[in-house]
Amino acid sequence: MPDQPSPPMESTERGVILRASNGDVIGYDETGLILRLSDRVVADLAERLRLSVTAASDKAAPAQPLPDDLDAWNIRQEGEWICFDANLPGAQGPRGFRRHVAGGAVIAQARGPLLGILGIGGARAALANPGAGSFPWHVLAPADDIGAVGHAGVELAVETAHLEPLREQTHEALLAEALLANRRAASQALPLYLVRAETDSAARAADLGHGRAVENLERAAANLIAAGTTLGTGARLLAVTLDYCLEDISGDATAYRDGIIALMARLTDQMNALGQPAPRFLATFDCGTHEITDGAALDGQWELSWNHADHALTYVAPGYMFALDDTGRLTEAGRRTKAAMGAAALTELEGGQGWFCPTIQLAERAGKDIRLTCKAMDKLVIDKADPFDAGKAAGFRLDGVTNGARITGIAIDPDDSRTLVLSCSKRPEGTDLVVAYAAGATAWNGPWPANRGALRDAWSRSGPDGQPLYRWALPARLKVTGA
Repeated sequence: MPDQPSPPMESTERGVILRASNGDVIGYDETGLILRLSDRVVADLAERLRLSVTAASDKAAPAQPLPDDLDAWNIRQEGEWICFDANLPGAQGPRGFRRHVAGGAVIAQARGPLLGILGIGGARAALANPGAGSFPWHVLAPADDIGAVGHAGVELAVETAHLEPLREQTHEALLAEALLANRRAASQALPLYLVRAETDSAARAADLGHGRAVENLERAAANLIAAGTTLGTGARLLAVTLDYCLEDISGDATAYRDGIIALMARLTDQMNALGQPAPRFLATFDCGTHEITDGAALDGQWELSWNHADHALTYVAPGYMFALDDTGRLTEAGRRTKAAMGAAALTELEGGQGWFCPTIQLAERAGKDIRLTCKAMDKLVIDKADPFDAGKAAGFRLDGVTNGARITGIAIDPDDSRTLVLSCSKRPEGTDLVVAYAAGATAWNGPWPANRGALRDAWSRSGPDGQPLYRWALPARLKVTGA
């Protein structure tokens, strides 16, 4: 039988070593082995190569130089940051600073986490003093070229992990500045702050909790966390300011209260999702303007002051202690005073001391007089200087009187420093007899709201203009009870 021809042999220059059901796995040619890799392995190698190239590029990239005329020394690179000591403009004095190697904002070196002060409200919350603050390297905003005033509900905020200096000073920026000034005066460490106020045109408190302002505030909180990670310091939300009252046109005090509670609940859930504790909320008890003296939203604040669920809401001060311009908005001096009060309250709250303004809780008949029981942190004071021109009755008024009785005097009970006695010309009569304090006044043209008073407690502190700050009583309207 003739020999069968042998099958042709594969060329020694090309062949297969390992074959699987889905094709050749390992082959060879004249240049070496040929490997067929899975898509997952290829993707992993691509990512490793990308990281390797990025790291090499970062290492080779020269650091951005500082300006030649900058009064700086001890310049060095630490990771992605150029660190240096300098004598820069501002109240902070000579200290350490940093700047990212890729450029961007100069940031003060600070101990502790990046602290956030965020604000939400209506159009009046977007007011700002122009220009840089006293601590321009310590108080910054997210680096989205928007600044501290936020997006005003016009567009959505963007994600960023970097910071930029401020061009204007909102209430939140002034609050951070006041905190820094107090700490510098006490020779304490100066933290780094991120500030942002977000507003929109919501016509009801319930709408504010579902609009663009709250979305942008949540993005600001996420940017706060991201910036803390970039800095390597971590971050903490210090406070959320609430500035929404007269914008509410629902005509329902209870709806106003419930809308603000719902807003606080949403923000609390969002902060928890970001790994932050429940936020501390700060507000000013709005007293209206020269002409706007009553309304459901103004009354709703009273409801909210004692019924705000389990949220940490603090009314820092009544609005009648802050000067207004002729449009009913806070003046620059008024905004600074408001920030100083906020800083005082926040400092004591952070220190575990607590904070609340004197609050009238009960009005009872006592013969022809009326006794007012108050909640206060210190003994009550009827300010004889009457700085807001509240009048002889210190801002108190009787409504619903049917027999012509009027207030003739007001005094602190000698046996109880937290109780007031309103002396009346005769026993007031009326089925709907109400004692009003700093509420429902007639319009006037002075520098403060028409609703104003002269009742405070004994706490005091020096203000930004050298004048004393006091903890004035909150407005109130109470039905008179008792025989």
